[in-house]
Amino acid sequence: MNSLRSRPILLGVLVAVLVVLTWLVVQAARGGPASDASPTPVGVTITTTTPGSSDTPGGATDPVSGLPWIAASALPPEARATLALIRAGGPYPYPRSDNQTFANRERLLPAEPRGYYKEFTVITPGSGDRGARRIITGSQGERYWTADHYASFSRIEEGA
Repeated sequence: MNSLRSRPILLGVLVAVLVVLTWLVVQAARGGPASDASPTPVGVTITTTTPGSSDTPGGATDPVSGLPWIAASALPPEARATLALIRAGGPYPYPRSDNQTFANRERLLPAEPRGYYKEFTVITPGSGDRGARRIITGSQGERYWTADHYASFSRIEEGA
């Protein structure tokens, strides 16, 4: 009976270790130790840059969605780790919530049939719950970032 109670705890610890290891691999792939990355404070909104700058692919707004672009490199480290988990197919820190249908009830993303979008939690350090940060993926490979629980979105440019 005692071993049944410890399994969820062990699974949680394993997932946390995998997320940290993935983040470290992403940092190493970027050419520097994890300590070189400057932290993004919780609650800080990342703004896009002006048209034609090196952080925006061909302009400040995605012509398909009408949303501002954000370079993947400008995302918080936890969001970059989540992108790596998405590319790897998991495992995700919240298996009951991550990789599940995002309904787009706010209608801020382009209109698509139900099931087109999936959502993924971006861990928020210091948060006692899932926090407000998410990455939403579309079936065609597009990715969106929200730091404010779907109140606003930016289109992620992964090559930037």
